[in-house]
Amino acid sequence: MLTEVLLVVSGLAILLVAGDLLVRGAVGLAAAMKIPALLISLTIVAFGTSAPELVVTIQAVVTGSDGIALGNIIGSNVANVFMVLGLPAIIYPVTTHVVGLRRHAVIMLIATAAFCAAAYTPPGHINTPIGAALFCAILAYVLYMLLRALNSPEREPVIDEVEEYIADDKISVKTILFIVAGLVGLPLGAHLLVTNGSTLAADLGVREEIIGLTIIAFGTSLPELATVVAAALHKKSDVAIGGIIGSNIFNIFAVGGAAGLAGTAVFDPDSLRFDIPVMIVAAIILSAYVFTRKDIGRLAGAAMVIAYGAFIYYLAQSTGVL
Repeated sequence: MLTEVLLVVSGLAILLVAGDLLVRGAVGLAAAMKIPALLISLTIVAFGTSAPELVVTIQAVVTGSDGIALGNIIGSNVANVFMVLGLPAIIYPVTTHVVGLRRHAVIMLIATAAFCAAAYTPPGHINTPIGAALFCAILAYVLYMLLRALNSPEREPVIDEVEEYIADDKISVKTILFIVAGLVGLPLGAHLLVTNGSTLAADLGVREEIIGLTIIAFGTSLPELATVVAAALHKKSDVAIGGIIGSNIFNIFAVGGAAGLAGTAVFDPDSLRFDIPVMIVAAIILSAYVFTRKDIGRLAGAAMVIAYGAFIYYLAQSTGVL
């Protein structure tokens, strides 16, 4: 079992590093080709930062590990709200007074509702038609943001800056090496993660969703957590909330869509009873703060972190791990 744990952690590490290298290399290449920064942000950065989740999901569905694929989506959205926003809020309150944030919160709720419809409508799965619909939704969302950004002086709160990813203003050996390393590392990391995650679940006698909901979901949320904590330390936590909402939308539309396009991912009954309702509650809580424009203070942040700890504890206890 220790071997599987080490390989899962190694797979996560490879995924995160490879994903970052691929984004940096692709952004550098696009910048060298004089592609506008806005377009780079909405395509390469937006999809590239979700590459680890996308590759893991495709690998999991193709190999029949539906629980890991769907658990990763659900667990990531829960972790994004309760941990990735909660922990920085303890350091410095997270403001929701961000222009344009409400419309993205609405889209997040629509995405959550679509995901729940697939889960609770018999036969309770994401297949090719549903996956295609979800993926079309993410393409429409990106197009919507592009048109908004081009026709409005307001900065879209979920659009990432590209400057931090650009190392050179021309095509270099480093750029090519980054792209190659990313393309090689992503499938390798996904293979290690999914294969050993499934074995670990079998060794522990738990459903595969537990691995996706906990280890994989938390691990793939670490880059967002690091970014948001750094922003909080510099008292700029307002940049966090837009990224979290955007990440949750991408998790459902892009990663969920990839799950359906790669095959058929079936929801586990236990997910319907507990995991997805927690994801719904997380989305509603986040949206409530956005719609009321109430800051997420230190007390609320502490409550969110405690809620995430309780979520993980319940999963561990209910499956006999603790």
